[in-house]
Amino acid sequence: MTTVELSRDSLHASVTDPVASSMNFLNEVANRYPDAISLAAGRPYEGFYRTADITRYLDIYTRHLEDSGHGEEQVRRSLMQYGPSNGQLQPLVSRLLRTDEDIDVPDQAIAITAGCQEAMAIVLRGLFADPADVLLVSEPCYVGVTGAARLIGVPVVGVPEAAGGLDPADVTRVARAVRASGRNPRVLYLVPDFANPSGACLDVHQRRELLRVAAEEDLLVLEDNAYGLFGADDRPRPRLKSLDTDQRVIYLGSFAKSCFPGARVGFLIADQTVVGADGTRRLLAEELATVKSMLSLNTSPIAQGVIGGLLIESDCSLRRANTSKIEFYRRNLRALKDALERHLGTWSDARWNAPAGGFFMVVDIPMTADEKLLEISASEYGVLWTPMSFFYLGDGGRNSIRLSCSALSAEEIDEGVRRLAELVRDHRASLL
Repeated sequence: MTTVELSRDSLHASVTDPVASSMNFLNEVANRYPDAISLAAGRPYEGFYRTADITRYLDIYTRHLEDSGHGEEQVRRSLMQYGPSNGQLQPLVSRLLRTDEDIDVPDQAIAITAGCQEAMAIVLRGLFADPADVLLVSEPCYVGVTGAARLIGVPVVGVPEAAGGLDPADVTRVARAVRASGRNPRVLYLVPDFANPSGACLDVHQRRELLRVAAEEDLLVLEDNAYGLFGADDRPRPRLKSLDTDQRVIYLGSFAKSCFPGARVGFLIADQTVVGADGTRRLLAEELATVKSMLSLNTSPIAQGVIGGLLIESDCSLRRANTSKIEFYRRNLRALKDALERHLGTWSDARWNAPAGGFFMVVDIPMTADEKLLEISASEYGVLWTPMSFFYLGDGGRNSIRLSCSALSAEEIDEGVRRLAELVRDHRASLL
């Protein structure tokens, strides 16, 4: 019997996506060198997690259902049966948004998703119907959204990010260039607060200008807020959605950093009105429920119960629930800045940015920061980092690396940067 063999060229382009392959390489290197200090991992610090919290949160949510008048059969069905495609946490998430973010939307405008990654895929699949539609992204860009776009065949065009974040004038320029080429710039994706990978954060003026440009160029804005809680100070930074007066912003939220990633719960806000051919009017989130149902039927009710318990315990304030995490990540960001100054501060060819919060910093080094150098870094120096080239659509970021400070202690950060400095100095000397 002859076994089936498939040509790799016959598979969808997303299978052979070079960005995904690069990230797989990073994971492979991490697995091969488990003792290396990882300044690459952007995951939360595991010291905050206790397995007992899972059942505790679930018990809190179960009591909430009972106190809301649910009988035993209704509680059992809510947690253990298939549920509504758009989820059951909308009232709690709506209250959270009003409490923490000054965002006021109806419950029906919220969909609970299997992580923020699914929310991205749902929105992109629902909005991109015409082959001429183009997704604009702030570049460098989080690989999750560019990967999701490739998966469903959405063309992506980058808007170069400046040192201070996305310049609204550049959005205008790129949108008009795309339109002049005969295509339609449909949606702009960005992370306004402490972006992954750059750490950039928009000031209030930029946010208002960006919304003005979006209206002028008829763009929808996809705002991803994974890191907004974790500013280096308490300065107010309004979300684009809170400034959105004409329902142009679709908002993506996640509980991965504020609770724990294993819950796999995120959400989207899509309060735009969709008008049918017969004149019927529904919210975009309600229309997108069909896409959600085809991807995963519904988000795990048990996982929703865990997140619901966290929200109830914190009186629907993630800021309150994350007080200790916020301070921890602030200390770690300061520790990373201090370590760079201590170990690379006298190295005139190395430069780094100074984000106002979040998990990441970018370091420019006087050499090509590619997979070959990363392999040497892991095997000979015991430190991992992420090449910034992974986050560009083209050839950008070749001499830059992303460092993450979220998953380590301050002592591990310092030692990791010391090893990185040794790599940079040794490799630079070998090129002279």
